[in-house]
Amino acid sequence: MFVPAYFKVSDQQVVEDFVKNNSFATLVTNGDPYPQATHIPIELEVNAAGEKVLWGHVARGNTQWKDFARFPQVRVIYLSPIHGYISSSWYDHPNAPTWNYVSVQVTGRIRIVSETEAWEAVRRLVDKYEKVSEQPVSLDRLPPSVQVQMKGLVAFEVAIENWEAAYKLSQNRDEKNFQSIIEKLEAMPDHTSRLLAALMKERRP
Repeated sequence: MFVPAYFKVSDQQVVEDFVKNNSFATLVTNGDPYPQATHIPIELEVNAAGEKVLWGHVARGNTQWKDFARFPQVRVIYLSPIHGYISSSWYDHPNAPTWNYVSVQVTGRIRIVSETEAWEAVRRLVDKYEKVSEQPVSLDRLPPSVQVQMKGLVAFEVAIENWEAAYKLSQNRDEKNFQSIIEKLEAMPDHTSRLLAALMKERRP
């Protein structure tokens, strides 16, 4: 991923927090004849060896998993739902329009995990998102007729080799033009534009 210096994030904790809070990702693998991509939750976890890794699973009917052994080098793309168009008419000078966004990409090597590891990966995933439920579901307490559906999944672990993070939020604009962008976004009718303005102010150096 091309990340200009203005938009590069060097604080690893910020990057990891983003992944934890935006874990619906795109898993990209090589394939024949084309690369394959699947949109799934992929969680940042710590495995039994104490290593930070990514855990996820795909449906067994999804043939992407059959390429994991042949093409173990993968890319996982995390994208914030908060992003938007920035009109150059908001500047005090001629310029090109652009798009503001936040993205993290992780590259590493993927492997299919054992049934025991798969259970742990899915159990943690369910526990994480059930915390806000009035009657939380637990993988361990589901009836066997439901638990057997685990056999329809292929779980994986990605050993992380590299992180890339881009927070493209108009950091390269002077204060006057930055404030103009904020004002225009805050005046937009959609909620996402206002969230983008808040994120830009939060991340302003």
